[in-house]
Amino acid sequence: MELHFFDPNTTATILYRKLPHWSQAGVVCFITFRLDDSMPREVVERWQQERAAWLIRNGINPNCPEWRQNLQLLSQPLQYEFYSNFSDRWHNELDQCHGSCILKHAEYSRIVADSFLKFDGTRYWITDFVVMPNHTHLLVVFPDDESMLNQCERWKRYTAREINKQRSDSGRFWQQDGFDHLVRSTEQFSYFRRYIADNPKKARLAPGKYFLYSNPEAGQQYPSLSE
Repeated sequence: MELHFFDPNTTATILYRKLPHWSQAGVVCFITFRLDDSMPREVVERWQQERAAWLIRNGINPNCPEWRQNLQLLSQPLQYEFYSNFSDRWHNELDQCHGSCILKHAEYSRIVADSFLKFDGTRYWITDFVVMPNHTHLLVVFPDDESMLNQCERWKRYTAREINKQRSDSGRFWQQDGFDHLVRSTEQFSYFRRYIADNPKKARLAPGKYFLYSNPEAGQQYPSLSE
């Protein structure tokens, strides 16, 4: 079975929480979720204000639930400018390793990595992931529209419980909403694979302060998934 990328002519499921989440069965998805203390409030507020100002300048109401769909109607150069300014800056800020960075400890990053790999090849199929000190990135395929958010909740709930138990803590661990992006093309898939592979080096992390995984068979094909 060939790798599938987002098809605008095929039905997609969109669920609105703090962020909109798009799902399309069998499509490669790039997912990021972060620790609860990974981004200082002042950084988030400044980023949100600057993003809203950019959208307004380009004729988009940032308070409209469909603002992301409206963004797709802008010219390619403007879309590139938006993602360069805001998506890249957000991820760059995560790489500054704000907060407690609990996942820099191998015993905790291994819990997250093991939870990702536990049902790999059955409930979902992972091509690549990295567990950074305060966030994680994955490239993963789900068999249906409902699986993505459900599985992310399972991952976060299980890993938070296990890590908090080891730390004798009960506080909130992950941010509620993660970031997810349906991959559009082979070129974008390759870009995200390189991004994940290079992320520890970009953040200047020493060996043992992250967990990196890449499926050597991940190329143009993946096995069929079964429940």
